[in-house]
Amino acid sequence: MSRNHSRPLSPHLSHWKWGANMLVSILHRMAGVGLATVGGLVLAGWFFAAASGEETYACFIGLLTVESGAINIVGAVLGIGLTWAFFTHLFNGLRHFVMDAGAGYELQTNRRSAIAVVAGGIVVTLVLWGWLLWPVITGLVGGEG
Repeated sequence: MSRNHSRPLSPHLSHWKWGANMLVSILHRMAGVGLATVGGLVLAGWFFAAASGEETYACFIGLLTVESGAINIVGAVLGIGLTWAFFTHLFNGLRHFVMDAGAGYELQTNRRSAIAVVAGGIVVTLVLWGWLLWPVITGLVGGEG
């Protein structure tokens, strides 16, 4: 079978130059799936633990929170990851809202807004978790006693 040379080739990743808009498109999907699956499982676990009694609930909460002045790595990874996914998904949703209104399609504007989504998700997550963990980092919670 011969190819009709008057028709263009189907676009493929090897023909495209990666850009910020492609990155935020993929991150938007990943963040949405992560929020739905991981966030849903954490929420279901929380409901199950709450319905199972005080001891089970205390064990579940112990997995996700600060224990005796030390940061719990499981809770930190889940919390920071879900927070980043939330803000990235939110900012990209706002970006799409603006684009649906007919603005932001120019190449430079589109590229800048995509970079702002990535940077904004990281910065807001770091600021929020810095504020939440500041007492633990500075030793104001637990530690002595």
